[in-house]
Amino acid sequence: MNVRALALLAATAASTIYGINHTIAKGLMPEVIGPFGFILLRVSGAALLFWVIGFFLPSEKIDKRDLWRMLACALFGMVLNMNMFFKGLELSTPINSSVVITLSPVLLLVLSAFLLKERMTLLKILGIAIGLTGALILILFGAQEQPNAPNIPLGNALFIVNAASYSLYLILVKPLVLKYQSITLMKIFFLFAVAMNIPIGFSQLSEVAWTSLQAPEIWQMVYVVVGTTFFTYLLNIYALKQLSPSTIGAFIYLQPVIAVLFAILVGADSLTPIRIVAAILIFGGVYLSSRKPKLQR
Repeated sequence: MNVRALALLAATAASTIYGINHTIAKGLMPEVIGPFGFILLRVSGAALLFWVIGFFLPSEKIDKRDLWRMLACALFGMVLNMNMFFKGLELSTPINSSVVITLSPVLLLVLSAFLLKERMTLLKILGIAIGLTGALILILFGAQEQPNAPNIPLGNALFIVNAASYSLYLILVKPLVLKYQSITLMKIFFLFAVAMNIPIGFSQLSEVAWTSLQAPEIWQMVYVVVGTTFFTYLLNIYALKQLSPSTIGAFIYLQPVIAVLFAILVGADSLTPIRIVAAILIFGGVYLSSRKPKLQR
């Protein structure tokens, strides 16, 4: 199997793990653990794993000029992104989260236009408008609440912040991925993330009744920390070495398929006409905005 095929396989595995995570993480919040405390647990566990593995690998010298970019990557990729997603998941539903975050490629295009000066075509602008319309329909006209989802519109809005933050992370991290080893980056990113998340999530983490946790709850936490945090970030960083940020972003389309099937299978959520219409608009917008223009003869 060639290197590009392995990168595509890594991106597929990461999206599959993420898709299942929508339901698993939702099932623990807020009764077992609060969203911000959950993020502190995630980044702390992942940081420990990356540093243990890094102990057995050759160390790399870090250019001091890259530290500010690394700090920004941690802020947008492991602090704002994660906290907005988990808080949104507490307030909304697994299917809503999986649909709204597919806006990431659209937001990636918008940010690329501003930050990387990429040219915006009429087709891309139309796609962005249609995709955002779908997200607004989900926020404004979808169900306002349902069992275990007390504020669906606010939760959906937080998913958009999450998607924008992760898109910015993909842009910021690309130059670093070409310069440093994956483990080196993850060690530094997650160390920064732990420091930034402590004031945000410590109180919620300290409220967890650790001695009363049931075995399924422990395994769900392990899945989120080891699977959704450690493995997915490592897999995506590996994939980014061979693929562009926009290609990685495209794999987010797989998430709602996995998330919807898993959520319905375990009875955690259900499809509604509003969600289906919003999903069609979002997917349509993403398709139009990501189409490459035909070459002129």
